[in-house]
Amino acid sequence: MSSQAELEALAELTERVGSDPLLAQASTGNSSVKLGGVLWIKASGKWMADALRDDIFIPLDLTEVTDRLRQGIDPVGRYPNASLETGMHAALRHRVVLHVHCVNTIAWAVRNDAPIQLERRLEGMHWQWIPYIASGLPLALAIQQSACPDKNLFVLGNHGLVIGGDAANKVEDLLTEVTRRLAISPRQARPADYAALLEISSDSAWDLPEDDQVHALGTDLISQEILAGGLLYPCQAIFSDARTQDLFRPIAYEDLVDQSQNRYSNRPFLIIQGRGVLVNRSLKPAELAMISGLVQVVQRLEASAPLRYLTSAEIAGISRQGLYSYRERASQGR
Repeated sequence: MSSQAELEALAELTERVGSDPLLAQASTGNSSVKLGGVLWIKASGKWMADALRDDIFIPLDLTEVTDRLRQGIDPVGRYPNASLETGMHAALRHRVVLHVHCVNTIAWAVRNDAPIQLERRLEGMHWQWIPYIASGLPLALAIQQSACPDKNLFVLGNHGLVIGGDAANKVEDLLTEVTRRLAISPRQARPADYAALLEISSDSAWDLPEDDQVHALGTDLISQEILAGGLLYPCQAIFSDARTQDLFRPIAYEDLVDQSQNRYSNRPFLIIQGRGVLVNRSLKPAELAMISGLVQVVQRLEASAPLRYLTSAEIAGISRQGLYSYRERASQGR
């Protein structure tokens, strides 16, 4: 297969994966292929779903990228438009690498007993567990130091899934098998109280989400209890800062009916106890996709699941990476 054909195969795989909200949300996830000393990788902020419509891949000098890794330098500093996970893609020996924020995988990866649970479900596969570590250079170095040559599947704690192979079709076949094995049926939530939500949102900055499943955050008590415990994975942090400390705490319907919703105007969305969810009309498609992804994760977690939340130090690390920049990158496109 020619280099052009391999790049086209990667684009086709990327588009299919990016079009599945259970595998990628907004600009999350990335893919790459190594061709003749060049690392072709998805650019930062680009949507995988746009791989056949836009030029989302950029060429990087593979030797330069790997040299920087050996020196403990993040290659993104040299290539600011490249994916945050460029180092990870270069660190893996595989010709084709795919990283997805698969909601079923994340639902397992946020558990304290994840390695045990995954051992049974991924039996016979060449997989490896990578405990949570910050994205970018730290993750790249961790994979470089721990990855065994025969491993082609990596589950990232509190993060997602990475698959490597010698061709795009091989990677896709492996992805299909992994998602089959890790599939979880989501918990069904009580329907939203649309009449109440319409009453609150009338002549306001709030609107009903197009994704009806988002209302589970307001009508499902188990999901509310899970979210009250803290942040489960980095993408969730784009909605959390000093202005929105109680973002995931449900608001009483009566507080909003009394026209006091103006005090919540800085929030991206409102979780209304027993009624559903309203989203700020200013939200971009990427942010709406992130909310939908979060709902899909928590609806796959049972009440008794031993959850492993991000620590305060890990959350601070995300902030040090530049939460504003992270939010801006995630909100690009569309």
